[in-house]
Amino acid sequence: MNPVPDKPASDGRLLSLDALRGFDMFCILGGEQIIVALARGAPEGSWLRALRQQFTHAEWAGFRFYDLIFPLFLFLIGVAVPLSLGKRLKRGDSRARILGHAAMRFVLMVFFGWWVQGNLLSWDFAKMELSYSVLMMLGFGYLIAVGLVLFTSLRVQIISTAIILLGYWALQMFVPVPGHVPGEFKPGAILSDWLYDHSVGLLGAPWKSHWGRGFLLAFWTHGATAMLGVFAARILKSACSDARKLQGLIALGLGCLVAGWLWSFHFPIVKSRWTSSYVLWAGGWSYLLMAAFYWIIDVQGLRRWAGLFAVIGSNSILAYLIAGVFIKPFASLATVLFGGLKTHLGEYWSGVWLAAAACGFAWLLLAYLYQRRVFLRL
Repeated sequence: MNPVPDKPASDGRLLSLDALRGFDMFCILGGEQIIVALARGAPEGSWLRALRQQFTHAEWAGFRFYDLIFPLFLFLIGVAVPLSLGKRLKRGDSRARILGHAAMRFVLMVFFGWWVQGNLLSWDFAKMELSYSVLMMLGFGYLIAVGLVLFTSLRVQIISTAIILLGYWALQMFVPVPGHVPGEFKPGAILSDWLYDHSVGLLGAPWKSHWGRGFLLAFWTHGATAMLGVFAARILKSACSDARKLQGLIALGLGCLVAGWLWSFHFPIVKSRWTSSYVLWAGGWSYLLMAAFYWIIDVQGLRRWAGLFAVIGSNSILAYLIAGVFIKPFASLATVLFGGLKTHLGEYWSGVWLAAAACGFAWLLLAYLYQRRVFLRL
């Protein structure tokens, strides 16, 4: 089955965008589980043990591959924003109508975020955590990007993004928090944590979340991450040659990496607080990955392999819901069909096979939906 056409879609859709988004989602849909299975029992210091560590989050300051999955997805949302809005404006939709639709999408993302991370299906208020979710923060970033793209010029968008990053840095590093000195960047000692602890954090269940500290300010820097994607789209949709587009993406990527690294000496790279240095560091890698996928798929025309990821990326929200809520039925199906192979393969390789099979069954469902053009659009 080849779910991806040999020729570019007539609607001008970037296959590289879907493929990169699919690669990102694959990492949580099955990639992580396969790596965990492969690394089971690996000795300390081995390359498998090191690879397994890359699929865990840095506890505070630092950056691992797993810390890129969330911002890369938000970056790609930003890439899609001007491409999508341009089509809607061209067909005559008003800016007010588009903004209203974006607001509704935000509400739906908040709801589904509660569903995945807020323990909504427990039906028990004491177990719910409704003040934070990944989809909620994706929604904030998306809404900020839509508003800026709809109502401001490129120059204002760049200035606004810079103001967000600099303003967040200033608030976190220079505004004193009771009991702490300014610049003491650690959990509970920064303004965003203090704001949460003295507002939502006082409400208790179901609103308080153990992930929520910091989000009352950090949703602005989520918007900055989405805007980095918007700037990538500006390059990709320009009239420049493919070579110039690639040069632009690579230049922005390297520039963000250098700026993020230098800034981190004063303002650490911390994913859980979405610091400005983290935005730039993750954004730099996102630009470079976008450039690589664009060059391989859309410039060189090496498209057939991209089907593995494009079927996931074109239905990325559904893929996220499967990874977060519905993966157990696929794992159970894999166990029913292949659990008996343990006597032939041994515990180690049967574990690897079961992890790959569960991911494979989820992929087959997404491929089936892709072939029939059925997509979950929030």
